Amino acid sequence: MAKTIQAIRGMNDCLPTQSPLWQKLENTVKNVISAYGYNEVRMPIVEETNLFSRAVGEETDVVSKEMYTFDDRNGDSLTLRPEGTAGCVRSCIQNSLINRD
Repeated sequence: MAKTIQAIRGMNDCLPTQSPLWQKLENTVKNVISAYGYNEVRMPIVEETNLFSRAVGEETDVVSKEMYTFDDRNGDSLTLRPEGTAGCVRSCIQNSLINRD
């Protein structure tokens, strides 16, 4: 018997009845952020693996158990973003967003 394909545990679908609630929340957050002079930044969902292993340490549970890592066609190690801090800092440094007047 074929296995029924279902969403992965913890990965929920956002259905049409729920979308307006999420959109309202997102708009509220955007308005508050904008009122304080901040703007949205979106980082890639995939980053170089060493960004996370350097940020949280090679031997931590995040690196050893909670990251999905794979090699791209060039042999570079890439990881699905397990959290947002390291990518946000990388983006700020790379794009000179720190101490900008």
